[in-house]
Amino acid sequence: MIIDTHSHLDVADFTDDLPQVISRAQAAGVGKIFIPAVDLPSVSALLAICRQYPNYVYPMIGLQPEEVRADWKEVLQTMKQLLDADRADSHPQFIAIGECGLDFYWSREFEKEQLAAFEQQVEWSVETRLPLMIHCRKAQNELLSILRKYKNDLPGGVFHCFTGNQKEAQDFLSMPRFMLGIGGVSTFKSSHLREDLPAAVPLSRIVLETDSPYMAPVPYRGKRNESTFITEVQKTLATSYGVSEEQIATITTDNVKTVFGEFIKEF
Repeated sequence: MIIDTHSHLDVADFTDDLPQVISRAQAAGVGKIFIPAVDLPSVSALLAICRQYPNYVYPMIGLQPEEVRADWKEVLQTMKQLLDADRADSHPQFIAIGECGLDFYWSREFEKEQLAAFEQQVEWSVETRLPLMIHCRKAQNELLSILRKYKNDLPGGVFHCFTGNQKEAQDFLSMPRFMLGIGGVSTFKSSHLREDLPAAVPLSRIVLETDSPYMAPVPYRGKRNESTFITEVQKTLATSYGVSEEQIATITTDNVKTVFGEFIKEF
């Protein structure tokens, strides 16, 4: 079984053929798919999909840094109410806090707001014991500065869509109980991940993801990504690490269990 730890099944790209997308993923051996929230409207959308595919698609709740605006406090207040209500339910649904983090790639207009919003969600993780699904772009120093304050209290999580070098990998993995999320970029001709990951990252610290419908791997680059294509990432990592594709599936699924196992009914 392979697990896609990051897919945006709730976006419009999948409106017309979601059942077929799910069927293809299941046929390809994808045993579970995790969906992150990015803003408040996405929460209800992804919960509807998770109700449609129980014990297969699992939701997260969080505010993605590119969606942080002047109203971030109100957004997080509403999200926290939803999270608290979910945790009080006899069958809680959310398996992680996310997608949250920092992104200064395009702009630092809301830098202070991003920093504050991220730290508040880190505190949610400490409080609820739910792992973090972290988005980080051009902000690693600032992000780690916040995380290190909570290093001994955090339950763990995933640094989603890791594309950095060996030093950046080592810095991220100085946070215990955290994994690197590896996706389609690892298959790109220009990517250095095929060399850097085996040199700096043990397989015990990697989980697989697609970030679909974005970042489709070779040979599907430029097309809509979907969970089925995670097998291309699996093949690439197997070659890079010199192990079988089955070993990649087994090890990365075990890593998912390490981070999310407490909140998932069946593996």
